[in-house]
Formats: sequence, C-alpha cells, structure tokens
Amino acid sequence: MTTGKINVSVENIFPLIKKFLYSDHEIFLRELVSNGTDATLKLKHLTSIGEAKVEYGNPIIEIKIDKEGKKLHIIDQGLGMTADEVEKYINQVAFSGAEEFLDKYKDSAKDSGIIGHFGLGFYSAFMVAEKVEIITKSYKDEPAAHWTCDGSPEFTLEPADKTDRGTEIILHIAEDSVEFLEDHKISELLNKYNKFMPIPIKFGTKNETLPKPEDAPEDYQTETVAVDNIINNPNPAWTKQPSELSDDDYKKFYRELYPMQFEEPLFNIHLNVDYPFNLTGILYFPKLGSDLQIQKDKIQLYQNQVYVTDNVEGIVPEFLTMLKGVIDSPDIPLNVSRSYLQADGAVKKISNYITRKVADKLKSLFTENREDFEQKWNDIKIVLEYGMLSEPKFYEKSGAFVLYPTVDGKYFTLDELKENLKENHTNKDGKLVLLYAGNKDAQHSYIAAAKDKNYEVLLLDSPIISHLIQKLEGDNSDITFVRVDSDHIDNLIKKDETTISKLSDEEKESLKTVVENVVPKPTYSVQMEALDSNAAPFLITQPEFMRRMKEMSQSGGGGMFGMGNMPEMYNLVVNTNSELANNILNTTDKSQQEHLVKQALDLAKLSQNLLKGEELTAFVKRSFELIK
Repeated sequence: MTTGKINVSVENIFPLIKKFLYSDHEIFLRELVSNGTDATLKLKHLTSIGEAKVEYGNPIIEIKIDKEGKKLHIIDQGLGMTADEVEKYINQVAFSGAEEFLDKYKDSAKDSGIIGHFGLGFYSAFMVAEKVEIITKSYKDEPAAHWTCDGSPEFTLEPADKTDRGTEIILHIAEDSVEFLEDHKISELLNKYNKFMPIPIKFGTKNETLPKPEDAPEDYQTETVAVDNIINNPNPAWTKQPSELSDDDYKKFYRELYPMQFEEPLFNIHLNVDYPFNLTGILYFPKLGSDLQIQKDKIQLYQNQVYVTDNVEGIVPEFLTMLKGVIDSPDIPLNVSRSYLQADGAVKKISNYITRKVADKLKSLFTENREDFEQKWNDIKIVLEYGMLSEPKFYEKSGAFVLYPTVDGKYFTLDELKENLKENHTNKDGKLVLLYAGNKDAQHSYIAAAKDKNYEVLLLDSPIISHLIQKLEGDNSDITFVRVDSDHIDNLIKKDETTISKLSDEEKESLKTVVENVVPKPTYSVQMEALDSNAAPFLITQPEFMRRMKEMSQSGGGGMFGMGNMPEMYNLVVNTNSELANNILNTTDKSQQEHLVKQALDLAKLSQNLLKGEELTAFVKRSFELIK
C-alpha cells in the first residue's frame, strides 16, 4: 500500500476547487462522463492501430446510484490506468492525460474524438463529494489499483481485485449535495450534457414489450423484459454527411433537440468543414415573424459531442442567434470550465464561415424553388434584414435572395424593382421612387390612391425597416424609399401631365389663410396642391425624413441622432381642385367656414389614426349633429 501527498502548487486546492473551479456544481457529472468517454475512445484508437492487443467490444459508460450508501458510481470500460498512471494523472493536478495522449498520437488520433481539454476535470468530483474512490484496471497486463481521497491533499493508493478492464469512480456524496442521489436529477443532467456523447451511456433499466410471435394463439399475453436504459444518441445527425440524411431525418433530429417544440422548422443548413478549422453542425430556421424580442440561446454548442453551452455569442453571428440547432467544434478555445469563450482568431473565422454558409444556402433555396422561398419570406425576413444591417459579409451576398414584397403579394429583389419600375416610378432627379407601406390597414387609403395611379406599393413592415432603408439608400444612389403616406406622390414622381389648379394663386393664398387659422401650429404645415378632383380634399402626410428619423429613434437608433424626443410634424395637403376647397373659400359665415375646416381636418386625422381622446369625442358629436 502506498500513501503520499498529491502534488499541488496550492496548499488549499480542494476548497478552491469546490468554490471556484466551476460556476455550476452540476458540471461534475459532465466532466466525469467525458473522462470515461475519452478513456474509451483512446482504447478504440489504440486497438485500431494495433497498439492495444485487446478486444474493443461494445463498451458503455454506466451511471449507478446507491441511495442508501450515499454513493454515485461512474463506470467505464475504457483503457483504465495502472498504479503508476494513477500517480501521474490523478495526483498531479492539472496534468491532462488526454492532451499528452493527443500529443503522442497527434497524426493518427486527430479524428478519434478525444476531448483533451480536461486538466482539472476529475477534481470537479470534490464539489459534490466528501470522498472519492477510483478503482481501475488497465488494458495492459498489470494489477488493478484503488485510489482514495477524502478531500484533503492526503490520498491512499493500493492494489485492487478488479478483473475487468476500465475505471469505476465512486463519489461519496456530501450532505449539501444529496440532490445528486435522486434519479430525476441525474437523468436531467445526463440529458442536458451527455445526450449526444459518442459512447452509449446506461442509466438504470427500462421495460420493453417483446414482439408477438407470428404463430402466437389469440389469447397470447405479451411479455415485457427489463433492458439497459441507454439515455444518449451516440450518432447524432450532425456527425453524418448530408448525403446520408433525408428531410425526415433532419426533422426527427430537430424534435430530438427540442422535444417541446411542436412547430416544424422551415428549413435547415448543414455545416461541415475541416479546413482551416473543424466544425460540424445543423442550424434550423424556425418560424420567426416580425418580433425582435425572440428568445435567443437556442443554438447548442458542443465540443466533440459534449455539451458546452447554449450561449454561442461570438461564434455565431448575432443575427443568427435567433435560429436553433447545434454547432460542434474542437477548435473553439474554452476556459477550464468550458463555459465561457475566450477571444480567439479561430472564432472569428468560424463566425465568417457560418455567415457565408447561411448566405449560400439561402441563395440556393431561392434559386431552386423561388415560389416556396416567397411563401416562407414573412417567417424569416426579420433574421435576414437584421443580418443585412449587422454583418457586412452577409449584406454583400443578400442582394441575390432578399425580397421586397408588394401589398398585392408579389415579390421582387432590389435589382428586379430597379428594372421593372424604372419607367413609371422615377422622380425629377432621375431617382427610382420606391413607395412602401408600413401598415397595410392603417395606410389603406394612401395605398388605394397610389394604386389608382398604377404605382406599385411595397409592404415593408418589420420594426427595423427604417434602419435598413437608410443603408440601402446609402449604397444605392439611384433609389429612394418613400412611405406611401409621406409627401404626396404627385410631388414625388415625375409625370408628363401637370394637373391645373381650379383656384387662382390669390384664391389659394386666401384659402391657406383660412385653414391656417384653424389648424394647430406648428404641428401642421398647410400646403395648397392641385390634385386630381377624385383625390381626398384634405390629406395628412408626414415629411419622409422626419418620420423616418423618429421611427429610427423609437427602434433603438435615437441615441446616435439625438432625436429621442422628436415632436410630431405633419403636412396638411389641401386639394385645391376639390369641391370642399371651393365651398370653404366661398362661405361667408366665418363660424361655418371654421366648422368645415375642422370637420375636414378631423376626417383627414381619422384616416391616419391621429384622432383620439377629446378630439375624437367632439368629432363624433359634431358628425351626429350634421346628419340629424
């Protein structure tokens, strides 16, 4: 029997481990199961190259609870350790056996799946255990060893009578951690951290019904038997080649990742790269709509099939964090707890790769089945528009597949808009005017007026559209976006014919004075315009620039413009060719004149949803008086 002191550089290492090594104590199970997986994968590699002269077989990792004895057992059938190896790898804290193994076999072991980032991983056991035992038997023809430590630097190491290959770790659970003796708690942790580990993990048994024999009699009683309960899927979809998977396979895996998600994803993107870094994964586009407050942290990060975190900020571009799925990479640098990413050049390359891969997939979906892509547009547009604003590399590629729908349900790319609308939508400066609505119902009368003149009206209704329009105009000097209820379209778009005003310049000035005496200043700027006689007598519009700046300030861009509290400013356009304008001008009764202007103004405000509170009550009362 050997006794001694663990070789550590900090005298009180165990209190530090218990308190500071990991932010979450539950991580101990992930680390110990990961160590068992490493030991098994190492053995698999050594047998495959002929260095280990043993039968690999079908090894599993088993987790057992001894509630009465307050013990938790983690058992693997990997390569095990000799007494000398226990001394080397366990008693010298922070010396990583996996890293040494990888260094020795770096050429042949690079694809073996060994995690190789543990170091202090084993000692996470002392966060929940007051005593830890290791009983281990090497694949080499050497005696088994039994190591015991009670959470102090003192340990014992003696021979053991274990005859089967592998390692059993026994945790004597501390009084403050008895929750880890509950089946449901261990099942929850295994499902969270080890659901896709590459070695089968057994936890208890389950009952399975035997199939009914073909020649069974009618009164045959079905039989059930207890079988090993394997809680993980060692071969998840992302570890396979896309050619091996069908659409149903991808959907099945989505349900495996998100069992409580009942809505099918719209489509998926399979990531698979081995140079200049290793990364695999599957990203899913769920239905998103136009809500920016979508729950993020739905993409799970793995390292060689070991769950690390669902905080993928820095790896996945921010606009894609609204997606769901899995990313697995051994090349992402992690700290000792593997819970927080460190700044690294490889991470930026990975982020750029994911951006490019997503853009390429969207382009192929658009090209291969445009009709289907158009049907899904409203469910994915918020992600793509956000990507255009936040990722320059995505923006560069976006022109090939980003769509601009019309209020009539037609879809155009920006290049198609430029080509199809150039003859009928050009202003006096030669720019293409792209009319759009932000709310189809609220701006219905303005949309109808534009369509009466054969103008296309786009439906751009996402909460970040003002920011995106600003960017598009900055990069395309030949276009300008104007909301359909902004400055009147007859003033925006060049027309061959000019509408003649029925009122003289003097009459227009008189009418303007009458109207200005009634409307509140400085909220409304009164403008006399000779419009079509069928157009509304009074129209309220909002200057495009001022409205857009206000929208941007409300959606998060106000700070940079200093416009967080911009006042409301509108144009009141009076149609000098309307019958009402003529009636107001020719009414001699001042009170009646004011009454007509007030009623017309309120109708115009009502059409813009600007009539509220006391004004709305007064308008309704006045309207009833008119029809009595």
